[in-house]
Amino acid sequence: MSTYIYGITRTPAPPLPDGLTGVGDPPRPVRVLERDGLVAVVSDAPDDLRPKRRELLAHQQVLAQANAERVVLPMRFGSVSEDDTTVGEVLAGRAPHFLERLDTLEGKVEYNVKAGHDQEAVLHVVMAEHPELRAEREANRAAGGGSQEQKLALGEKVARAVQSREPADAALLRRALEPLAVEVSEGPQSTGWLANLSLLIEQDAVDELLSVVEELDTSAPQLDLTVNGPLPPYSFVEKADASAGAAGGARSAHTLG
Repeated sequence: MSTYIYGITRTPAPPLPDGLTGVGDPPRPVRVLERDGLVAVVSDAPDDLRPKRRELLAHQQVLAQANAERVVLPMRFGSVSEDDTTVGEVLAGRAPHFLERLDTLEGKVEYNVKAGHDQEAVLHVVMAEHPELRAEREANRAAGGGSQEQKLALGEKVARAVQSREPADAALLRRALEPLAVEVSEGPQSTGWLANLSLLIEQDAVDELLSVVEELDTSAPQLDLTVNGPLPPYSFVEKADASAGAAGGARSAHTLG
């Protein structure tokens, strides 16, 4: 029977509620595996696991219970090992690394901040910075709006000017937020985002982080900021996941084993 892993913490085992269940239909009972000062919070893994809402919530609920009184390295949804023995071998083989990560994450939370451009505000900024574009726009207006070719040409110039601001605005966000973080992980870039930063923050620095974001909303109105948190520190245990895989203990659906 494959073993599903929710998270890893240090001994003693966390006091999980009696009857706690996790993923699967019917939900599998949650148990712990201990090895070399570490504890893996696990259950049997269903054969047909899919990222459905109920399963995702079950994964999060188990992590919330395990994390209630101590720091836990959260495994991503779908982390599965070949069996309990393999989980124990990974814990033993990677014990120093896991313990170092637990020390690093103690008393900290993850916040994710994404930044895009507010289209109206960034147009104001671009026009203020490029008098030649303002002049061309005014000339078109004076000519009754300009020809279709003139409109298209101006639109392309403005779009290039907006695009050229993206690296500077992404750097502005990093300069403001990175000094507040213990660690920073850049997430995958996607259309619409200038920056996607995951920040590992001391719990007593959270108010300062949120204050800086609020200040950026005022001082840099061209930025459209989205803040999510506090989150389990998934972005800061991927090195642990990868190491477990290299040790022969992880395969991913994400899977471990």
